[in-house]
Amino acid sequence: MPDPVTAPSAQDAYDTLTRRFARMGHIANALGILGWDKDTMMPPGAADSRAESIATLSVLHHGIMTGPDMADLLAAAAEPADTWQAANLREMRRLHAHAMAVPPDLVEAASRAASRCEMAWRTARRDSDFASLLPYLGEVLERTREVAHAKAAALGLSPYDALLDQYDPGTRQADIDPVFERLATELPGLISGALEHQRAHPAPTLPRGPFATTAQATLGQTMMRTVGFDMTRGRLDVSLHPFCGGAEDDVRITTRYEDDDFLNALMGVLHESGHALYEQGLPRAWHSQPVGAARGMSLHESQSLLMEMQVCRSAEFMAWAAPVIAGALGGDAQAPEWSADTLHRQVTRVHPGFIRVDADEVTYPAHILVRYEMETALINGRMALRDLPAAFNERIHALLGLRVPEDRLGCLQDIHWPSGSWGYFPTYTLGAMIAAQLREAAQKAHPGLMDDIARGDFSTLLSWLRTHVHHRASSASMRDIVRDATGAPPGPEAYLRHLRHRYCGE
Repeated sequence: MPDPVTAPSAQDAYDTLTRRFARMGHIANALGILGWDKDTMMPPGAADSRAESIATLSVLHHGIMTGPDMADLLAAAAEPADTWQAANLREMRRLHAHAMAVPPDLVEAASRAASRCEMAWRTARRDSDFASLLPYLGEVLERTREVAHAKAAALGLSPYDALLDQYDPGTRQADIDPVFERLATELPGLISGALEHQRAHPAPTLPRGPFATTAQATLGQTMMRTVGFDMTRGRLDVSLHPFCGGAEDDVRITTRYEDDDFLNALMGVLHESGHALYEQGLPRAWHSQPVGAARGMSLHESQSLLMEMQVCRSAEFMAWAAPVIAGALGGDAQAPEWSADTLHRQVTRVHPGFIRVDADEVTYPAHILVRYEMETALINGRMALRDLPAAFNERIHALLGLRVPEDRLGCLQDIHWPSGSWGYFPTYTLGAMIAAQLREAAQKAHPGLMDDIARGDFSTLLSWLRTHVHHRASSASMRDIVRDATGAPPGPEAYLRHLRHRYCGE
């Protein structure tokens, strides 16, 4: 007669879970590097093979998460006394609930559809040919809807909230709608006020290129080191769409270069460096455990937007950066076009445009409002995918007064939907609001903060972010992290104050 099976103790169950989640973390690291390579260096002929490799690893990851005894282990693991272990177990249970809602064949199908669509998007965007992307994007949307409905049923959420919860745990459409409605109401006045304020000053005369890509890349690396990026645990490369990716202790960021505009690439580097600093600042003792991950994309976007928009587009930063930029690009630091005032006025210039990633702070929320409206309508079935270009263009015209001439400048410009990232877009503007709130709190705690920035010294700011955001990882909710750091839950007030002060002179 076989020996009876002994149920694991609460501690044994938790220890087994940590080993399994570590294994999943290592697979995620491999997926991160494969994904980075796909978007930077992979030859196009490898697309199908790479899609299969990514799909296979995704299935292995999902298989561990949904293993036959995983639910029993999660049930057997009692709430640990240690607060971080307790938070880790809560995150394990949350991730398991998400994973169990989706069958493995759907995980694989969604991964394959996204990989194929991403490659098709590159050509479609170049050719401004939405019709060629439609069948690929249609498959991604169909798989995304299936995932959304499966998770909605399992988690007791709406389909869109189920997608949003993947990127920003605990945030709901009901939280977003009132904030975005307020922004939609106030944006027209903010934009017109900013443009009117700007008319009182002549347009800056900028340095003329061409600016060598090698010189721009060197400048970017200099700025990465200045803000605190650890170059022994990361690198800078080129991609069609700037992003931050890679793996633990190997954080890869990218930008894109233009011969006649060095500021676009530089600001892209600083933006992605904000993401990377968050990743590099996560507690290493909790690597490959759920509690050691960043606490959602709104907080992640707050780090990139705090670095790029709140700090590195400030007059204080440009006072230090202008001569460094001129020296790196072969300019005359004494010439008016290379002055701190000229560069600051350029990086804070309001100019309604078609491209989201190039948008200024004042008009950027309009781009997010349009995408939020589009993706909620598509997920909920209120709009057919074939109608996306016309609907997208209509809302851009309503909010920004622009008529989109081709889809390359409209609904084809972003990689998010082709890659399967539905529910991500609102985190950009939520992140912008949190960034303003965090910057106000950091300045209140350290009144000389911007004087440090004017000397190129980011150590005080980075130390404050490490303590109040980075080192907390996923040990608490996003709302609690923001409340603990600033004294208030996330809200639009600091963001609107910032916009009015910087752009309208209020």
